[in-house]
Amino acid sequence: MAVVAIDPLVSIGSPTTPFSQNKQNEPAIAVDANHTNVLVAGANDNIDLEWCNAGNPTTCPFTPGVGTSGVYFSFDGGATWTQPTYTGYTARTCHGPAPCASSTPPTGATGSNAGIGDIGTLPGYVEAGLVSSGDPALAFGPKPGADGTFSWANGSRLYYANLASNFGATRVEGSGGSFKGFFAVVVSRIDGPSSTGLTSAIVANQANWMAPVVASRQSSSTFSDKEQIWADNASSSPFFGNVYVCYAQFRSKGSHQNANSPVPLTALVSRDGGTTWSSNQLVPAGTSPNSNNASGFGISGCTVRTDSQGGAYIFGERFTQGPPLPTQSEHVMFKSTDGGKSWTQAISVQQVVDPCYFIDPVIGRCVEDGIAGARNDLAASPSVDIANGAPTGSGATNEIVDVWADGRPALNAESVRLSYSTDGGQMWSPQAEIQTAGDRGYYAAPALSPDGRDLYVVYNAFTTPFRNDTTSLRSLVGVFKHADINIATGVPGAFSELNRSTPGDPRGSSQNGLTAEFLGDYVYAAATNTYGTAVWNDVSNAADCTAIDTWRSFLRTGGAPVPRPAPQTDCPPTFGNSDIFGISVPDPTNP
Repeated sequence: MAVVAIDPLVSIGSPTTPFSQNKQNEPAIAVDANHTNVLVAGANDNIDLEWCNAGNPTTCPFTPGVGTSGVYFSFDGGATWTQPTYTGYTARTCHGPAPCASSTPPTGATGSNAGIGDIGTLPGYVEAGLVSSGDPALAFGPKPGADGTFSWANGSRLYYANLASNFGATRVEGSGGSFKGFFAVVVSRIDGPSSTGLTSAIVANQANWMAPVVASRQSSSTFSDKEQIWADNASSSPFFGNVYVCYAQFRSKGSHQNANSPVPLTALVSRDGGTTWSSNQLVPAGTSPNSNNASGFGISGCTVRTDSQGGAYIFGERFTQGPPLPTQSEHVMFKSTDGGKSWTQAISVQQVVDPCYFIDPVIGRCVEDGIAGARNDLAASPSVDIANGAPTGSGATNEIVDVWADGRPALNAESVRLSYSTDGGQMWSPQAEIQTAGDRGYYAAPALSPDGRDLYVVYNAFTTPFRNDTTSLRSLVGVFKHADINIATGVPGAFSELNRSTPGDPRGSSQNGLTAEFLGDYVYAAATNTYGTAVWNDVSNAADCTAIDTWRSFLRTGGAPVPRPAPQTDCPPTFGNSDIFGISVPDPTNP
């Protein structure tokens, strides 16, 4: 497939103004291995939220009940994209100045009310008593037949995992809530026929989406987070069709930075196409499932893949305590050879350094580009792919590649690193730096072609040094690279840069609370045997706002009081306009 699409806008339905409807981040992408022209992307998408001018014009809240899991489709290998319009709970017509009054039970969304109307996010959530809440994760697998067996001849099934909250205030299952706890992992699904896979007509019809399924098991204090999903998509596998989810299960309001709170990494498995799910806690070596001990503050930032023989792999970052900064962490691997019924204890894979030289005092998070910058807590987490020969498994090398952003060698010289394994994760190559000179790696992701001959890597990077002020220009880029792999040895060759996006100033991005920038936690890539594709966070169309910069500086340095700005009157129209851009290009050495 001779696809050539450089920097297409993936979040195609996003308005350029106002904030925060113009805000998208944390993109993911997946390709249907049996219909390689079909791509789907997801992102945290604020398209349906109220305007800042509704009610208090200096606040830009997440409107209660309004979903934020955007979905976008391409049927030409990524050359063009579409964002369907569905019906659900929305506040996109709440423009102010009156507050955005909620309507419960939901009714029509008009004037300053939130209610049922057009949405650009996942459908079916308000009907299920849920609110889609981002952290998108996507995978294609085979559709199960009437007898429960999986075959590509039955068609393709798209799985979209995301976090979700209860639509109502209650967190008690069966008492007006759909599950216990704060956030759950929820999976949406839609099928395409074997002849074509998903089509524009299929995805345009909201009725073709199955009702979302709560996959995680929740307690009243559970905060599920950072989930990833994968479907065993190689028909050579004895567990072909299994679907795997990994996620961090924060309990008792814990976090991966809190040694006193349990944060088990959890694996979910579905063997019936996502209808029902079983759960396993993954056990760090030498510790109990719920423990954060001196060797690690918990495991998060996971990723999951399968090989052609049915092996399932979950990778995560085991965090350690700081200061001093930056912190030393490690990538660990869990493996299952019985279709997810049991998993090994954690196997250490890589020693990594989080690119965290500064914790912003206002948001309490690691930032890399400067004070009031975008958080980068999970930049060093593993992003992994396996050359599993999908859709058939034929010719699979089963090579595993791990890519991440690393704090080494120093502040303002952060790297993008790669390591690979050709023996199922037992041995790993020495780490290699693969960033272009001058790029400070922020988030990164690899994609291997199914036949193992091509490796693509996408990353976001800052190209300006750490800023101790909010007045100096900052620069963020998205980069897409390719390397051929020696099939005999598994060694990647030299990387060539296939694209470098238009630089943008990340000061033009924002948390909804306005106190700092926001770019999210992920970039993502996918590949076929003929082309590679990727998505990244892009702020080239975002405008910096002097009033916001001044206020953010005041919050950190004090001095004469600075009033909180009102974005729609005190900032340029495109302040906050973060987008999802992408690329699809043929194998440059064998187009």
